[in-house]
Amino acid sequence: MSVLVVGLSHRSAPVSVLERAALAEDVRGTLLREALAAEPAAEAVVLSTCNRIELYADVDKFHAGVAELSTLLSRHSGVSLEELTPHLYVHYEDRAVHHLLSVACGLDSMVVGEGQILGQIKDALALGQRLHTAGRVLNDLFQQALRVGKRAHSETGIDRAGQSLVTFGLSQFPGGAVAGLRALVVGAGSMSSLAAATLARSGVASVTIANRTAERAERLAGLLREQGASARAITMAEVPAALAEAEIVVSCTGATGLVLTADQLKAAVHGRAGGAPLAVLDLAMPRDIDAAAHHLDGVSLVDIESLAAASADAPMAADVDQVRAIIAEEVAAFGAAQRAARITPTVVALRAMAADVVAGELARLDGRLPGLDDKQRAEIGQTVRRVVDKLLHAPTVRVKQLAGEPGGAGYAEALRELFDLDPQAVAAVSDPSASGRGGPA
Repeated sequence: MSVLVVGLSHRSAPVSVLERAALAEDVRGTLLREALAAEPAAEAVVLSTCNRIELYADVDKFHAGVAELSTLLSRHSGVSLEELTPHLYVHYEDRAVHHLLSVACGLDSMVVGEGQILGQIKDALALGQRLHTAGRVLNDLFQQALRVGKRAHSETGIDRAGQSLVTFGLSQFPGGAVAGLRALVVGAGSMSSLAAATLARSGVASVTIANRTAERAERLAGLLREQGASARAITMAEVPAALAEAEIVVSCTGATGLVLTADQLKAAVHGRAGGAPLAVLDLAMPRDIDAAAHHLDGVSLVDIESLAAASADAPMAADVDQVRAIIAEEVAAFGAAQRAARITPTVVALRAMAADVVAGELARLDGRLPGLDDKQRAEIGQTVRRVVDKLLHAPTVRVKQLAGEPGGAGYAEALRELFDLDPQAVAAVSDPSASGRGGPA
């Protein structure tokens, strides 16, 4: 089995395709279940953010895996396979591992070095664990990605330039300063919470939280008040009135349709005293804000598409090179560990077979020499086991070392052939339920 990722991101697809391909949370669960039901995949995890949709799987067939995962992404995104395919990228084995670690370190983000992706990777793994679609391989891979992402942020200067998408988005407004402004945040999820906290730290005069679920809005407002900010919660029905008072709006909901129309923003600007301008940051995918607002007088709209155009080489080249070196080191370590792990069931099955042979021969000896006392029988048994252990020690240790090297996958098969090991016995070491199946795993 090998890791395969099929996906699309802001680097491979226009925003118009990304927002149509965005996966709602309930759809992600269905996608994962269907991925496991497909023949090539034994494990699956989906990573879906505002600027990427990626399906990771542990597969035994590359071409069949690419075809199946591409079809699943098309089916659940609602974008035809013909339209989606030109924007898809495929990474396999070490390249798939390298890609996820690069994503975790923020090198593949719209704002290079941003750290919020780690939380999104953690959420993706949690969903796979909850639905039991993430097995040993993807659990190990995603856990390592989280660890490597944290290592990159702690050991390099990528954090100095790697702003969060929220911070970067706010910096795109004229003047870049939000201190003293009245802010409206629409949504109370992780991105909206980050936006609200960022605004509060930036010294806005007040933060108003609007959400379809009033309890979540109040919970977020309460957290901000605990930190000394002026914050209140409102219902979605109160948003038009709040728009007329706000000077900056950040929206990031999970809605599939528009949350704020161009007409609503136009009315808010016209209805405010002195016609003060309104800065609007749309971090949702699909977009929350009508793109027509880009052409409204008095409205400054920054959305995912304009952020993609504005983001560039913020980090220093030396920091990026240092992170890339960490990734290369960790990819090699992960590959060696996985290759070594693949031979472990074979080694365990070999030792189990040897133990069965020893037990059988000792039982036969009991029948031939019934006069042995318990002490003699125990000494003979211990001697035979020591001989077998010593004979197996060197080759099993060496085969584990060889299996950890590139191209080492064949050593497990060689060991199975040399000792005529039962494939079902080997499979049962990794998956006890495999012992009752009708054929090799």
